[in-house]
Amino acid sequence: MKLSIIIPAHNEQATIKQVLKKVMSVNIAPRPGSGPSSAWEKEVIVINDGSSDATKTILETIPPFLSGRLKVGVLDFVVIHHEKNLGKGAAIQTGLKRATGDYIIIQDADLEYDPADIPNLLSLILNGESHHIAVFGARGHKAYPERGFHYVVGAWVLTTFYNLLFNQRLTDLYTGYKLIPTGILKSLNIHSAGFEFEAEVACKLAKRGVIIKEIPIHYQPRNKNQGKHIRFVDAVKGLWMIIKCWIK
Repeated sequence: MKLSIIIPAHNEQATIKQVLKKVMSVNIAPRPGSGPSSAWEKEVIVINDGSSDATKTILETIPPFLSGRLKVGVLDFVVIHHEKNLGKGAAIQTGLKRATGDYIIIQDADLEYDPADIPNLLSLILNGESHHIAVFGARGHKAYPERGFHYVVGAWVLTTFYNLLFNQRLTDLYTGYKLIPTGILKSLNIHSAGFEFEAEVACKLAKRGVIIKEIPIHYQPRNKNQGKHIRFVDAVKGLWMIIKCWIK
């Protein structure tokens, strides 16, 4: 089995090195006694989404990325640059085209999500139903001071609305940690360029009949002053996306 870790990055010069270090070092080897069928390889696909800060320079000067692609053992690196900022969803779609793994997980480049949680998400799919299951990392409803109350309310409203329309029981629709079979994700025909990607994927998974499971994850949010990109307009776009997916 192979895991593709897609990392969309826009103006993340402060954290991109640390994120890459954590992702590259995370151990997704099989657990003791789990058998050879649960062995995992991994590839890391970084999309610099038109950054105007030093993100591109950092990626180009890190030795493994000098040639754009380097393979060391079971670890495969790919770096792709967008000439202009197209949005998180668009960056993920670019990475999806290059992904060769059996499963895909999205890793934000801002350290809000801890790569150490990736093995926990993988643990839920090591069974006979693996190709019919997606795993979402649930952040919980804690009102982090850095996150802001309005972010918590917005995420709750979107999740509740989604659950009502699609007969689901999710607690965190807009989590950035979504582990999805690559074949299924590529077949969903995703169009979203922005953060509404999260809603479109979840809606189309539900319509496809894919089982969505949740597992608690660690979460360290940042605020607008620290570079958080999502805004109120993104919640409106997400709500409209849920409605559109339900109508179709």
